[in-house]
Amino acid sequence: MNQDLDRRAIVSEFLGTLLLVLFAVGAAVVAGDRIGDLGVALAFGFTLLALAYALGPISGCHVNPAVTLGFLVAKRINVTTAVSYWVAQFVGGIAGAALVFWIAKTIPGLQTHGKMGSNGWGDRSQVHISLGGAFLAEVLLTFLLVFVVLAVTHRVAVTGFDGLPIGMALAVIHLIGIPLTGTSVNPARSLGPALFAGGPALSQLWLFIVAPLVGGAIAAAAHLFTHPQPNVLGADQAA
Repeated sequence: MNQDLDRRAIVSEFLGTLLLVLFAVGAAVVAGDRIGDLGVALAFGFTLLALAYALGPISGCHVNPAVTLGFLVAKRINVTTAVSYWVAQFVGGIAGAALVFWIAKTIPGLQTHGKMGSNGWGDRSQVHISLGGAFLAEVLLTFLLVFVVLAVTHRVAVTGFDGLPIGMALAVIHLIGIPLTGTSVNPARSLGPALFAGGPALSQLWLFIVAPLVGGAIAAAAHLFTHPQPNVLGADQAA
């Protein structure tokens, strides 16, 4: 990447992650009781779909450290780019959660402590899934997301109809995952809300950072087997 594009890509990852948390997690926090799990799932899917078209040509619209890890393992980006993206994504996730928290605090009676769209298992899960079950679920759900992203994108950028299957995949993932863990599949999406929820959301946060990264790495390894692409590391210099 040239220096100007590199700056724009990093800003895009920050802004994209902020907007994903603000509008998708915000939908769960502010309107979850009204729109239900289906509405929240569609909020995540549609938001990512829109962002894919808006930011995909600039940064690839990863907006997710697990996706970035997948691109790194698949040798489509280098370590420097990956680290820059991770910093931007985590900061963006925290900023987005801060905006959701600020809005939530203006709504009388809305409970944020221990909630805020954060993820969890045990008594913080709709179905009281176990720790082991939550870990496995997050690995498998993230595997699907990252595998789809890697499979439908050409090298780094999201182009053409690439955004459609990515958004659809995230919506389906949330339909399955919301009752299980609240659905993370994105460490940056989990970190921001957990910081503002506090309490048990923070104590369980580690799983929603580690499991998605594991799922993303496995997806990249599977993708390299099913979609071999020699000499793709140069893509991030050409992007």
